[in-house]
Amino acid sequence: MKKWIALGFAIIAAVLLLLLPNEPQKQYFRNQGNVFGTYYNIRYEGEEDLHEAIKQRLDEFDHSLSMFNPNSVISKINRNDSVVTDSLFERMYQEAYVISELSNGAFDITVAPLVNAWGFGTSRREGEQAKGDEAMVDSIKAYVGYEKIRLNSHHLEKDDERITLDASAIAKGYACDIIADLLRERGCENLLVDIGGEVVLQGVNDKGKAWSVGITRPTIDGTGTEEELQEIITSNGLCMATSGNYLQYYFVDGQRRSHTIDPRTGYPVEHSLLSATITASSCMRADALATACMVVGETEALEMIEQSADAACYLIVAKGDSLHVVTSSRWAQ
Repeated sequence: MKKWIALGFAIIAAVLLLLLPNEPQKQYFRNQGNVFGTYYNIRYEGEEDLHEAIKQRLDEFDHSLSMFNPNSVISKINRNDSVVTDSLFERMYQEAYVISELSNGAFDITVAPLVNAWGFGTSRREGEQAKGDEAMVDSIKAYVGYEKIRLNSHHLEKDDERITLDASAIAKGYACDIIADLLRERGCENLLVDIGGEVVLQGVNDKGKAWSVGITRPTIDGTGTEEELQEIITSNGLCMATSGNYLQYYFVDGQRRSHTIDPRTGYPVEHSLLSATITASSCMRADALATACMVVGETEALEMIEQSADAACYLIVAKGDSLHVVTSSRWAQ
C-alpha cells in the first residue's frame, strides 16, 4: 500500500513540474553599435537580449548631451535657444562643477570655444588653428570659465551668450554609468560596458573569470596603434576612463599642438604626460578626472588624485625616448 501511495505522490509531483512555467535560462549577450561619434560594446549575462532598451537609453542620453545632435539639450543651450534642462544634463553639470572645483578650473565644460579655435572641436573655424596668437586667446577667454554659468530652475544661465559647452570629456563615462544602471535594473550581475574606451565592469565574463581590459601604450612620435597595450587590468568591479594627447595633434611651423587645451591659459598643454587612466566611484567621475589630469600634467595630477578619496590613477609619462609609469597610492587596490 505504501508503495502505491509513494508512486501516486511521484506522479502528482511530475505533473506539477510539467505545469509550472520553465525558468528562463541566463546567457551572455553582446550588443554593439555607434553613438556620440564613437562605438559601444556591451556584454552582459541575462535572461533576454536588452539591445532595444539599451538603444532607447542611449537615444535619451544623445538627446540631452550629444554635441553631434543639433536637437540635443546641450546643442540648444549652445545656440542660446530656450530650453528646459533635463535630469541627465543637470547630473552632468553638477559633477562637472565638482571636478572643476577640485582641479582649480583645469576641467571646464565651457572650454568649447577654445577647442574650436585651436581646430579640434565640432565647429572648427578655418584659419584660426594656425594663428594661436595672444590676442585670439585673450578674446576667447573672456567667455570661458565654469564660474560664468549656473543652473537656475531647470535653465542654464550664462554671463555671456557666446559661452558654449563641451561635454565630450565627461559624457562617455556618464553614458557607461547609465547603461550599467539599466543592466542592473534588469537583473544583470555580470556585465561590461565599453563606450569609446571608457569602461564599467562588474562580476565575471562568460568563462566565469574576472573581466580584463587594456591600457593602450602611447608612442612618443604618435605612430603607434591602439592594439599596442601597456597594461592589462583584470577586475570584477571597476569604473575606468583613459585620456591621452598622443593621437590628436597637428604641427604648425614645426611646433606640435595637442588637442588638450588648458581652459585657464587658453593654450594647448605642453608637458610630458601622454596618458592618464583613472578609476573612480563612477565612470563619469573617472572620465572628467582623466581629462583634468591631462591638462595639469604629472605632478599636479598625482596631487589631485590623492585628494580624491574614491579615485586612483595610472599615468604614462614620456622621459626622453622612453615611457615611464607613475601610479597613485591607491592604484594597487
